[in-house]
Amino acid sequence: MIYDSVLGRSFSKQEQKKLGYWAFVACLFIALSFFTNFKPFLGPLSVLNLRLSMGEDEKLHLFSDTDSSLLIANETVGSSSSTANDTSSSHEEAEIMSTLIVNDTDSSHGESEIRDAEIIMNSTSIDNATSRSQEVFKESHTQNMKTNDTSNSPPLVKENDIYMVNNTNSSLPKATDADVVTKNNTIEPLCTLMGRSDFCEIKGDIRIDGKSSTVFIVSSETDILTAENTSWSIRPYARKGDQAAMGAVREWTVKLVTGASDIPQCTQNHSVPAILFSAGGYAGNHFHAFTDVILPLFLTSRPYNGEVQFLITNGRPAWISKFETIMKALSRYQLISIDKSQDIHCYDSMTVGLKRRTNKELSIDPDPSSSPYSMKDFRKFLRSSYSLKKTRATKIRNGSKKRPRLLIISRKRSRAFTNVGEIVTMAKRLGYRVVVAEPDADVSGFAQIINSCDVVMGVHGAGLTNIVFLPENAVLVQVIPFGGTEWLSRTYFEEPAKGMNIRYLDYKIRLEESTLIQQYPADHVVLRDPSAIWKQGWSAVESIYLRQQNVTLNVNRFRPTLVKALDLLHQ
Repeated sequence: MIYDSVLGRSFSKQEQKKLGYWAFVACLFIALSFFTNFKPFLGPLSVLNLRLSMGEDEKLHLFSDTDSSLLIANETVGSSSSTANDTSSSHEEAEIMSTLIVNDTDSSHGESEIRDAEIIMNSTSIDNATSRSQEVFKESHTQNMKTNDTSNSPPLVKENDIYMVNNTNSSLPKATDADVVTKNNTIEPLCTLMGRSDFCEIKGDIRIDGKSSTVFIVSSETDILTAENTSWSIRPYARKGDQAAMGAVREWTVKLVTGASDIPQCTQNHSVPAILFSAGGYAGNHFHAFTDVILPLFLTSRPYNGEVQFLITNGRPAWISKFETIMKALSRYQLISIDKSQDIHCYDSMTVGLKRRTNKELSIDPDPSSSPYSMKDFRKFLRSSYSLKKTRATKIRNGSKKRPRLLIISRKRSRAFTNVGEIVTMAKRLGYRVVVAEPDADVSGFAQIINSCDVVMGVHGAGLTNIVFLPENAVLVQVIPFGGTEWLSRTYFEEPAKGMNIRYLDYKIRLEESTLIQQYPADHVVLRDPSAIWKQGWSAVESIYLRQQNVTLNVNRFRPTLVKALDLLHQ
């Protein structure tokens, strides 16, 4: 009433009516402003990505996802582009997807665990603070989450999942084979760590520029935010962890680009997949050529049954010529020395790097789930490639007149037998037919020789690598030089030989059988305490015990070892 009387004395009825209209409009404007400004806070909670740091501090971090456009990963609920390793129930893990992100700042090629690895995980049991995040995450289990992360962390997926890696180092977290992921129709490379090798498996519009050591993956989409300036660095040589070896391997960049990018145009198009690998590192050494290149190349290319083309980097003509037979048996197409190529080679599918699943030397992981191939398959492949006829060693029967063949692997520069004649005479008296030969660049010729033998003996060295050509159940006798080299002998040849179904014997020489006694005084540390030389590093050990030493076998002491080899051939 008071307000009415005041308004009545101050304004006419027509003016009061106009004032009421304007007041209503003002109220609407205020309400509209309120809802406009506060609408983001009235909706559901934004999705939280739970990222668990796996570094030394083991801290838990929560990050808010500010990207409202989630990427569709699959059409079905049961499909997922990645699966978190978590202690939640298996049913929950099968439905919920997650993305792994690793920030690898280690510039070395060591095999230590990746530091500061941030993993986006889904879990309902980690923390009450994340319960809302996990509910929203479950509701969007057919969508690939994006993290509000401005760092250069390479996104990855672990164990049977997808690796999307933005990495400037060839060290990648562990994974196994998986299909290539597509995001907005952009093909992203799948990069994987297996034991001692990194490799990327790629599908799409792939262009290879040897001059810049770059593999471009081109997409026709122009709105891919993550495509531009996303790159993967890899040294395609299967001895990750050995810095000296990897330092001698050319580094390649795998770069994801859009169609609008300034990229080279194809000058040669290929209809088969490609494998890019390096013959750098230690590949000039016969042992390392097999364990670091030939064997991983077999594992990587064999599934293609010859329908694959090899691109070699760090490929010296002498090396290519030496192993030409093997490479032609694995590929029906001309080998391309990509470093010197002036062309832009284009493929629809390729692998950058080689697969090596085990840390063991000259070996294949015997677990069938790790590889469909075994060392038996590899040796069978070698016998086929070099037309080797003998598949099994001679079995000596009582009363048989068969004489087993003994190959003595000779050396000229170091670790050579100084009394080969005495060894041959003693072996013949035991009933052996003796062959003395030294391996050279003619792999085929030496493969024929060693395949014809039943027993092989030699001082520890790369020449023993040729046991890969021996028939089944043959015998290897490794002569171990003086100087604490037992672990080298065991790792490089004893363990691999057993994995090849080759019987193994060794003979450790005494000091008096080493020519080092002629080079150093009796009380010198080289003779008295080899462990002190080992403490000086590998260079000291190699220069003294492997390069300066020859062997004068005590044939009477060595004789029982060859007798034992004969006994094994009777079994």
